[in-house]
Amino acid sequence: MKKWNSNFELGDGLTQEQLEFFDEHGVIVFRNFIDREKVATYIQELQRLEKEWLAEGRDKVNGIPLKFGKDENGNTTLQRLCFSSLYSAPLHELVNESRLQALIEFLGPYEGRIAENEKDGLVINNYINTPNSTFTQMGWHTDSPRDLFLGQKIMPMLNVGVHLDTCLFDNGGLRVMPGTHKQNVLKLLFGKKYFIDNNDDDREVGFDIYAGDLTVHDGRLWHRVKQSPLFGEASRRRVMYVPIITGKYKPKHEKSKTPFYHRFTSKVHH
Repeated sequence: MKKWNSNFELGDGLTQEQLEFFDEHGVIVFRNFIDREKVATYIQELQRLEKEWLAEGRDKVNGIPLKFGKDENGNTTLQRLCFSSLYSAPLHELVNESRLQALIEFLGPYEGRIAENEKDGLVINNYINTPNSTFTQMGWHTDSPRDLFLGQKIMPMLNVGVHLDTCLFDNGGLRVMPGTHKQNVLKLLFGKKYFIDNNDDDREVGFDIYAGDLTVHDGRLWHRVKQSPLFGEASRRRVMYVPIITGKYKPKHEKSKTPFYHRFTSKVHH
């Protein structure tokens, strides 16, 4: 398992070097995408939404289940929020920022768009390693089989992560297998046991991620979230993910049905 260093910064458009790097590896890290003030604002918004949704007794948004856990004191917490930007002006502004639009170019010839009200919208993952947490890691997976579950062919997509906590390589976090976005469908479906396999792999790489960094990975790339060796607050990793997708526009709404794959993913994300 190796650590990759990254010194890319995201301007108003992508450079040729960034396009070539992403095409080869299927993943890229941009440093200092947002400043500390913005990081603090987004954390406040996460805390506000968590408080409001728990108070309302909400268990899903637009048909997508929320994921609950417990903190050290046994209080219920939200560990995965979806469609967050539809309930927050600062997050809505972020999702519509021109620098994020520039990332669509990574999809090459495909017409891409930021999926603010499709799929699961802007997802906020709140990982913490405590005895009560239900969300400490996530096994190897790609983001593509969802398309097959929904009876569509696998379409290129990007998963864009805005990181709100610093997570150095040794503390776990995002791990990817560079280049696997170009694998064939059999390897895509059967290369690993989806979500169940958390084992280290010789081909995987990780990064030192700092609060405010942006990661982009191709949805067809094998990736996972490695458990932190730390416990409690020191292990907390909050990441906001927004998908950039292609294909037919399929907005979700309050009456949207829960996709059936959510019924079993709840069992495998522990």
